Amino acid sequence: MSNSFPVKVGEEVVVIAGKHKHGNKNGLAFTGKITSVDRSASTVTVEGINIQKKAVRKSEANAEGGWLQQEGPIAVSNVMGKAEFDARRAKKAK
Repeated sequence: MSNSFPVKVGEEVVVIAGKHKHGNKNGLAFTGKITSVDRSASTVTVEGINIQKKAVRKSEANAEGGWLQQEGPIAVSNVMGKAEFDARRAKKAK
């Protein structure tokens, strides 16, 4: 198995599959920057995509408690680098 991974942390990506594929008002796919990569699970976390709610109890760290919104992981096969996506889209438009 090779050591390469299709995307890197900080890279701008486009969601090409899954529930966030057509989420934009323009009908275009969601885009965002990668905040973390989990190579063992083959998932990435993208900024502003796949927001999940988590119930949090009151504690010293979180005096209010309630709901915490955080980004969930997406399979790496569901995202593509924005540069590659734009190149493919331009090629199809010809």
